[in-house]
Amino acid sequence: MRKITAGLFISLDGVVEDPQDWHFPYFNDEMGAAVTAQLGAADTLLLGRRTYDSFAGAWPDREAAGGQDAAMAKALGDARKIVVSNQDLRFTWRNSEQLRGDLAEAVTALKNEPGTTDIAMSGSVSIVRQLLTAGLLDELHLLVHPIAVRKGMRLFDEGEPVPLRLVSSQAFTTGVLHLIYAPAESTPTGAYDDAKAHLSQPENS
Repeated sequence: MRKITAGLFISLDGVVEDPQDWHFPYFNDEMGAAVTAQLGAADTLLLGRRTYDSFAGAWPDREAAGGQDAAMAKALGDARKIVVSNQDLRFTWRNSEQLRGDLAEAVTALKNEPGTTDIAMSGSVSIVRQLLTAGLLDELHLLVHPIAVRKGMRLFDEGEPVPLRLVSSQAFTTGVLHLIYAPAESTPTGAYDDAKAHLSQPENS
């Protein structure tokens, strides 16, 4: 079964909306390598319409310009791009198609297609939430920026807990944390009585 990974820029207070307004001062080679590794391991992109429109409005021109990011632009252009939207869409960026039918059923079928290459997501927060709830997202790659944005949509809205387990962590020189999570099998349980045993006893003065 193919693996789905989702990459998100996120602030310390959980904001994921409009990262272009606050994340660029923290973008360095370390972050570039992390983003490239997540997207570069995939031959298929699963995107919401807004994220797709943002990508389609920028990456084809960057590929044509032949600058430093032309290789990444070509890789994104060559990838199969599946767009989730309830509206009828017309595409000008090559290898683009619209996901049809129920999201969970369509994504399950996508994961079951032949092949071992990852399916990658970038942004597309509402879809990330739905796939996490449905147990269809395999890895959540969070680039946690050391800034409290204090306004805008956050990654998680109100609802039932979503248990996760930490797969790996890395601190960048900018203070950004690269955290990779996978779904946990169950929500941890416990109460204060369970925690008491782990509290340090104060030293006698």
